[in-house]
Amino acid sequence: MNRTEFITATAVILFTTFVVGWLVGLIVQRMTRPTRASMNELDRMAQQLHEAEEARDIAVARLERREAELMSKLAAADVEWQTAMEELRVRRTEIEELRDYIDRKLARR
Repeated sequence: MNRTEFITATAVILFTTFVVGWLVGLIVQRMTRPTRASMNELDRMAQQLHEAEEARDIAVARLERREAELMSKLAAADVEWQTAMEELRVRRTEIEELRDYIDRKLARR
């Protein structure tokens, strides 16, 4: 085998290897390419995910509004309770003063 035959044989082998590799790559690509049905399924799942996220956002917003409403009611109830307790202290003081007044009046007799 002379030099020219060797170069030709090497070129043919390399070209054949290239063509076989290209064909194998093409076959693998076609086999692993997603089908139209699977793409439709992925689109449907993406739409469902989007709808679920929107529903979650709406639920979170509703929950936050309800929490703010309840916190407001709690604050109002706390203010009412504080006012009632202060009024009770005032009334107790008045009752003690009236008892002292009655005791003093009864003691003078």
